[in-house]
Amino acid sequence: MLFVLALDAPWLAAALAWAVLVALALDLLWGEPPVRWHPVVWMGNWLAWAGRMAAPLLDAPGAASQRFKPFMLGALFWCAGAALFSIAAWGLQSVLWAGLQQVSPGLAVLLGGTLLGILLKPMLAWRMLRDEVLAVEVALEASLEAGRHRLGGLVSRDVSTLDATAVRESAIESLAENLNDSVLAPLCWFVLLGLPGAVLYRFANTADAMWGYRGPRAGRLWEWAGKWAARADDVLSWWPARWTALLMWLVTKDRHAFAWRSCWVEARKTPSPNSGWPMAAMALLLGVALRKPGVYVLYAQGAAPLPEDTFRARDLAQNVVWAQLVCAAGLLFLLGF
Repeated sequence: MLFVLALDAPWLAAALAWAVLVALALDLLWGEPPVRWHPVVWMGNWLAWAGRMAAPLLDAPGAASQRFKPFMLGALFWCAGAALFSIAAWGLQSVLWAGLQQVSPGLAVLLGGTLLGILLKPMLAWRMLRDEVLAVEVALEASLEAGRHRLGGLVSRDVSTLDATAVRESAIESLAENLNDSVLAPLCWFVLLGLPGAVLYRFANTADAMWGYRGPRAGRLWEWAGKWAARADDVLSWWPARWTALLMWLVTKDRHAFAWRSCWVEARKTPSPNSGWPMAAMALLLGVALRKPGVYVLYAQGAAPLPEDTFRARDLAQNVVWAQLVCAAGLLFLLGF
């Protein structure tokens, strides 16, 4: 918001609104760009390299007692990566704006919004998320083992002991959580800070996914090396997660089935301060129980999810994406005039 107002150019807000439309249209039509050209893959490559520097090996002498060094290295590499990608995004956006100053406002909106939408698209992954969740349901119809295998590519938890209900619950939970992480939150930060805001959020979320573990992973200790990344993601995801839950309620016909206090109570059952909000809202609005074995149960009195509930969850999430599109594009457009 402050980003739009500070630039004091009516056509700029309209260009940003058009960029949101273009980014989501590209996502729905073509999905993800090739791996070699995907900025989030570049982020992952940076984090993989830096993680080897920050997180000590499990069998390294004194690794279990190290705290300060891995924490400081994790924070330093996180800040360096965040600065690298955010400044690159700011530079691209600045060059684009400077070039558009020389053309008519109408062309600036159309051309600038289209180019910015192309740059914004890799920060969003709605089509991939939707397709992967539905692929779990399709695989589950073939066999439990196939469902587990497909789910393993979507979540980080151990899937080897999950029954069919638990597989379906995990897929719906992932849909709800990543609806915020992969779609709504990047758009929220884009509205506030432009392309650098969306890039910064996506970097933070990717870093949390790769580093934010409390125990060992891949032969390294992450509890302290990934602590900064986990907290940064918590801060940046705080209000988008709650906004996602609110939008779920707004687009649902049976609003009487959802109370904000109920969502607050259910969301607090998860270890994360943020991911519980969209997952709790999804559970309450679908009327199903969602659980992570040994960790939490959301809306315990709800029914076990059936195959049709996966598609109901897909439809609810799709409506939330449309609502976010209208809110983001509409607000940006109005701010310019």
